[in-house]
Amino acid sequence: MTNTTLFAHLIEGYNKLAFTHNYIYGFCFQNMVYMVKATAEDMPFVLKLDKASRGAGYALRFKPNKAQKTFLLAKGATAICSKEFFEATVKESKYNRGEIFEKMVTEFYGQTWEKDNIPFTDDGDLTVDGVAYQIKFEKATFTNEKSLARMI
Repeated sequence: MTNTTLFAHLIEGYNKLAFTHNYIYGFCFQNMVYMVKATAEDMPFVLKLDKASRGAGYALRFKPNKAQKTFLLAKGATAICSKEFFEATVKESKYNRGEIFEKMVTEFYGQTWEKDNIPFTDDGDLTVDGVAYQIKFEKATFTNEKSLARMI
């Protein structure tokens, strides 16, 4: 299987299992942290194929480069805080960057954040106006070959 085929296979497999096909991506650009809403249609343009850890094959990750960040900015990204504030918040917390971003987005929409472990197959991370979203920050893994094969 070529990398292009594998990339498409991982996206397709993830989408078959996912509860929602709506996403809120987070990324740093020019010393600001941004969030932007996107759909499954945008996945091929903002995700990448990367080596998975612990022998799990390849992984589908959100690791946007400058061109991908520019693409996301053009979709109407909103600045939510400075990178400096974000990194200080992460450092002072027991939570990781993805969890802190999820908390900030949830609070941006006037909701109370609680850490949970609800699988992506069962619900989104946040529901806004009746629409469920998965929230992903830079370097987030969607799935890997081993996990996807186990779930399918």
